[in-house]
Amino acid sequence: MGPPSSSGFYVSRAVAVLLAGLAAALLLALAVLAALYGQCARDPSSEMQHRGGPGAAPVPPRKQKEQPPTPKPGPARKPAVAATPSDWRPPGPWDQLRLPPWLVPLHYELELWPRLQPDQLSAPALRFTGRVNITVRCIVSTARLLLHSLLLDCDSAEVRGPLSPVTGDATIGRVPVNDVWFALDMEYMVLELGEALQPGSRYKLQLSFSGPVYQDTWEGLFLNLYTDQGERRALLASHMEPTFARYVFPCFDEPALKATFSITIIHHSSYVALSNMPRLGQSEKEDVNGSKWTVTTFYTTPLMPTYLVAFVICDCDHVNRTERGQEISIWARKDAIANGYADFALNITGPIFSFLEDLFNISYPLPKTDIIALPTFDKRAMENWGLLMFDESLLLLQPEDQLTEKKTVISSIVSHEIGHQWFGNMVTMAWWNNLWLNEGFASYFEFEIINHFNPKFPRNEVFFTNILYGVLKEDHALVFRAVSMKAENFTETGEINEIFDLFTYNKGASMARMLSSFLSESLFISALKSYLKIFSFSNAEQDDLWRHFQMAIDDQGKILLPATVKSIMDSWTHQSGFPVITLNVSTGVMKQEPFYLGKVKNQTLLTHNDTWIVPILWIKNGTTQSLVWLDNSSKVFPEMQVSDSEHDWVILNLNMTGYYRVNYDKLGWKKLNQQLEKDPKAIPVIHRLQLIDDAFSLSKNNYIEIETALDLTKYLAEEDEIIVWHAVLLNLVTRDLISNVNNYDIYPLLKKYLLKRLMSIWNTYSTIIRENVATLQDDYLALMSLEELFRSACWLGLEDCLQLSRELFRNWVTHPENEIPYPIRNVILCYGIALGNEKEWDFLLSIYNNKTKEEERMQLAYAMGCSKDPWILNRYMEYAIATSPFTFNETNIIQVVAESEVGRYIAKDFLVNNWQAVSERYGAQSLVTLIDIIGRTISTDSQIVEMQQFCSNVLEEHQRLSIHAKLQTIKQENLEKKKRNARITAWLRENT
Repeated sequence: MGPPSSSGFYVSRAVAVLLAGLAAALLLALAVLAALYGQCARDPSSEMQHRGGPGAAPVPPRKQKEQPPTPKPGPARKPAVAATPSDWRPPGPWDQLRLPPWLVPLHYELELWPRLQPDQLSAPALRFTGRVNITVRCIVSTARLLLHSLLLDCDSAEVRGPLSPVTGDATIGRVPVNDVWFALDMEYMVLELGEALQPGSRYKLQLSFSGPVYQDTWEGLFLNLYTDQGERRALLASHMEPTFARYVFPCFDEPALKATFSITIIHHSSYVALSNMPRLGQSEKEDVNGSKWTVTTFYTTPLMPTYLVAFVICDCDHVNRTERGQEISIWARKDAIANGYADFALNITGPIFSFLEDLFNISYPLPKTDIIALPTFDKRAMENWGLLMFDESLLLLQPEDQLTEKKTVISSIVSHEIGHQWFGNMVTMAWWNNLWLNEGFASYFEFEIINHFNPKFPRNEVFFTNILYGVLKEDHALVFRAVSMKAENFTETGEINEIFDLFTYNKGASMARMLSSFLSESLFISALKSYLKIFSFSNAEQDDLWRHFQMAIDDQGKILLPATVKSIMDSWTHQSGFPVITLNVSTGVMKQEPFYLGKVKNQTLLTHNDTWIVPILWIKNGTTQSLVWLDNSSKVFPEMQVSDSEHDWVILNLNMTGYYRVNYDKLGWKKLNQQLEKDPKAIPVIHRLQLIDDAFSLSKNNYIEIETALDLTKYLAEEDEIIVWHAVLLNLVTRDLISNVNNYDIYPLLKKYLLKRLMSIWNTYSTIIRENVATLQDDYLALMSLEELFRSACWLGLEDCLQLSRELFRNWVTHPENEIPYPIRNVILCYGIALGNEKEWDFLLSIYNNKTKEEERMQLAYAMGCSKDPWILNRYMEYAIATSPFTFNETNIIQVVAESEVGRYIAKDFLVNNWQAVSERYGAQSLVTLIDIIGRTISTDSQIVEMQQFCSNVLEEHQRLSIHAKLQTIKQENLEKKKRNARITAWLRENT
């Protein structure tokens, strides 16, 4: 699956509990009815009255569903189907998250028939019917079958076999099915058989079912409604990872239970059907109403898990090319194809496949790859074998995207998903606890692929910015989230979905990168070739990977390790957090300790007993040194001592390939500071970036003094790399500082200090913006850093920044064809409103009302919150809660207003006076986020009491207690920030 994004929504604990209670009550009531009807089903006449014909009682649905058509009576009596609550049934395998090892699936014959028709797009409840024949091998004798099924209605269930070992599918007999019921909590369908299956024999499970097509979620089989060529259209697609195949067809929905699939899709003739494999044939089918449907069959897939099964029914167009005999097609809206928006993706896809084939010496095994741009897909992207799916915003490149990071983003995500064809599709983790074997390596190879095609790409700096920076902010000793977890620790299906997070993707990629760095790239690739070859079309555990790396180590004598690969890497993947490595350059003593958020001096209660086996790549005086290992809590490295010479300095963690932060004694930091002031270019860009980020993070969490971090900024007048400035500004011009008007003491000092050093980098990029902004189109680091540079310069009152903002905004207002450069559009729109009046604000509102793209509307909505006029902001919030004539559905406008220093106080008063309307518009849970924003200035008990008085009038008791605790936490954090800012202020007085 594609890398995670920050999108999502929030439901308060109270609301969640209420909904859960209502759902439980509904399930219980339906289960009672289902059980009663299950008893009545022994009487054929009773069953007929219940369902209108012989069949199974439906599973309680997620939302109101139509009853499926009455099935035609068959030669054999069908079992009654009931949902059985856990407290009404004896303990059994249906109480476990993992399937019992009784059966192994070998092959699925799957037919799906969604009733999607182009002239019925407004139908309230689209459904599908299906049939699946699953050939299984019995491993353990059993008279009870478990397979996954959720929110499907089972219309019939038969078991045939044992199958003839001579004639293949010819059956010797039939096994009676006495009962079918569902264990909803663990998402099982249970078949109670009249006799036991025999070990070693093969059987065929034959199931007919029906279910809903979802329109409000991207799980299972879902619908996209969109506009193309001026017409309203629909497409239907699937998303099965990790556990959503069971929403579409009954199956053995675990990654190790690989099988082959022969898929048939029945669809309206005006649509195209796509699946994992090429089309085998087409025929015509007539339904009971006489309507004709197209039946498309596909070639049989290789062995693969259920989560990779995929299909699309669409009215899209495509472009295609052939790469080494493989047909590659990009499908998208017809408008997009006609305008060439898919051409960039098409041009990079084939070469990426070829690069990975050559790198691993393993050919891609499928004859074709379809890639489809879905109009909306909140999973971002999915690597289904032979049918990759993307949100169109992450695949299609439009002319106006040239000055965005879009080209690199598309390249990265396409590379990620193609990387999965080897890591995930060909070799699959044995279970979800080692998901990082899929996602971590796919994320790592994004950068290797891009670097291969663009050798000048700043790989280390981009890896830090896109991967390391985010996960190092979230990871710490007490986060209790290891990259590789114990499978037995998972007890609910929902826990599987939760691991698609920063730790799996970003920390996983960092593990792969660190491994490559201390082994050497050639040894790293050699081990992966062996691993991929041995486990192709199979499954692997983490230990299998370590074993192949160990084999590569044992086959050579140049690289020596202090322990086995397993011992080294398990120390990183089996425990949470990361170490802080501290080097005393006077003595050469190096030590490690766990990184804690807000470290305290006598940390007796917070224990973290394990250490890491740490690879230390390092440089001394600009020269790369030999790899050393810190395999104890402390160790002496005499070679790392420095002399009194001002030219002597040491930096640990070459290219930031190690997953740790680095600290030095006072002399070590002093030496580095001296070098920066004397000749900053002697220290590579990635290490100037590292020094800033490590120092500010360590100071924020009480490992070093804030003054040590600030000393590193004295040289900045000579810093011409915008990515380093980006890190500095993120740490000094913080959101809290910008939005808190009480920081009046620090502002003039910070303004004077930074503007003195900022002018060189500002002049460089402001000139480019004015004269030839197109030269930045391939400068990824500049494109992602410019916004922070402009925002900070304008906030610091740099007159040239304010003037440029006025010019660009007014030029756009007067001549809309003169677009504001994308990298700084947010800043220019914001300051255009902040420096303007009602006229500019109303103009932006009119533009907002004419835009249809959510991203553009969101951008304008935030810009309108930048006004300095209280009455305009009040009117804005009034518009938002009235919802007419303006919708403002993209975001919570009260939060938007509260984000600014002027708007915070206005939003607070507006909340007090209009809480009922705000609650109805955005939900009571929105107050929790608003408290976070408004509370940034709280530092006294009286301010807390004031907020509590307001909350007590609008919240329930349990919510009030939660908010009170949150306010106390905010107060304590603000007091800490106040102390920190006081020290920054004192330092600035001394150094300005």
